[in-house]
Amino acid sequence: MTQGRPLLNRRLAAFGTTIFAEMSALAVRTGSINLGQGFPDTDGPEEIREAAVRALRAGHGNQYPPGPGVPELRNAVAAHQERFYGLTWSPETEVLVTTGATEAIAASLLALLEPDDEVIAFEPYYDSYAACIAMAGAKRVPLTLRAPGFRPDLDELRTLITPRTRLLLLNTPHNPTGTVLTPDELAGIAALAVEHDLLVVTDEVYEHLVFTGAHHPIAALPGMRERTVSISSSGKTFSYTGWKIGWVTGDAPLVAAVRSAKQYLTFVSGGPFQYAIAEALALPDTFFTGFRADMHRKRDLLAKGLRAAGFRVYEPEGTYFITTDISPFGDEDAYAFCRALPERCGVAAVPVSVFYDDPEAGRSQVRFTFCKRDDVLEEAVERLARLG
Repeated sequence: MTQGRPLLNRRLAAFGTTIFAEMSALAVRTGSINLGQGFPDTDGPEEIREAAVRALRAGHGNQYPPGPGVPELRNAVAAHQERFYGLTWSPETEVLVTTGATEAIAASLLALLEPDDEVIAFEPYYDSYAACIAMAGAKRVPLTLRAPGFRPDLDELRTLITPRTRLLLLNTPHNPTGTVLTPDELAGIAALAVEHDLLVVTDEVYEHLVFTGAHHPIAALPGMRERTVSISSSGKTFSYTGWKIGWVTGDAPLVAAVRSAKQYLTFVSGGPFQYAIAEALALPDTFFTGFRADMHRKRDLLAKGLRAAGFRVYEPEGTYFITTDISPFGDEDAYAFCRALPERCGVAAVPVSVFYDDPEAGRSQVRFTFCKRDDVLEEAVERLARLG
């Protein structure tokens, strides 16, 4: 305490150490298999790692790269959006490279929100959403996705919109539930955004990990281009999460606003890795389809093992996470369950309850990741069987 008040800004007082850091530390301390934090245990394509090495040796990006990102990567992002979704963005004014999607989210919310603005976000939500909304001085208004389907209730969404609502914060495919918004759901959300003149920030980092249906960017819908900030990153698709290369696409005035905030966060980062990810985005279709098929198979492997162990499994339509319910064990406290799980069977997971404002909605839900080697998943399944 100094001057009679806490050191931490009151907007962040409710946010301590992230649940991912807490459970990962517990996994290390107990020697457990970490199925909590979503990072792969193998690197991505060798040719992309070699592209980073070439860039380092050639001196490409070893000094400050351009603030918006190196031209090669901005061109590659624009080409990727047109190749997969038919969206045309100017690499010069409508693409911005960021330090991962996390910075893109922070910069977008800090740029576009004023104190007391309201932001509607689907809960459960990735924890940085809540923190970034708080840092902007805005108010979080949750729309709860409820088990077992985790579908958004658009009638309820309409009732949540007030004169103070500034922005809808979307995530599809959705972490942690694995929900992939359908074309009809996206059309309904877009209609509300247009009707109420709302901005949309959409986190699409799992765009290439859709197992049911397909990924449809909301920015492609009528009236949405000029009001949507779309966010993605390289980490989830190319399995180089430590490189922290993300990007924003959107109408030029929106991207300019986000860039104004981003330049005072990291300014720039990851110079040599930007060149490598530019090459990664141009990989042939076989890479993307093969990556998705491999993760689909891993999903099924872990889902089968979780069911056999006694969990109620909510099979995800996308991402590389599975949400489960621990009620069949006669347990309702997901946080306590996850604290005890490493000692019980040598596996770490994450309680989904911490991602809800409504403490009861996800009280008994636990999330596991399947972006691990087959032998690791098989060993985790064997260990989880001890719970039965």
